[in-house]
Amino acid sequence: MTNQPVNLSSSGPPETRLPLFDAKAIEMLNAALGVDINNRRQAVCDVVSKYPTFLAGWATIGDLSGDGIDAYMAYRVGYHRGLDSLRANSWRGSGYVRWGVETNRGFLRCLAGLAKQARMIGEMPEAVRCEQFLIQCDPSGDANHLLR
Repeated sequence: MTNQPVNLSSSGPPETRLPLFDAKAIEMLNAALGVDINNRRQAVCDVVSKYPTFLAGWATIGDLSGDGIDAYMAYRVGYHRGLDSLRANSWRGSGYVRWGVETNRGFLRCLAGLAKQARMIGEMPEAVRCEQFLIQCDPSGDANHLLR
């Protein structure tokens, strides 16, 4: 059980807002993104090795990986780390996790990336499940651009 409040929405299920991640990790990720393209993925991996629960870091590793199993693995780890973070912040398996909340974007990027890469490697049940979950998390459609 957590002592985190459950944020109720007047228009539906509760909404979860992940907290801002460690400012030092964000600073290090931004610096890693400025590294030469040939070394960028490794620089981001170095950041994530120091901050293994940093969802934006996992999403970025996925973004910088080749399509297929490498990207799939990064997004999948980020997705599962994200579920842990959501649960620690009052999420009970349902409710909104909106793209409009900047701190939720790392998780949503991992979820969408997992859906895309699962489809790419032929893991269709997982792809469909993740696509549906993304829509359930943010039915406004604001996160749908991640699936393109």
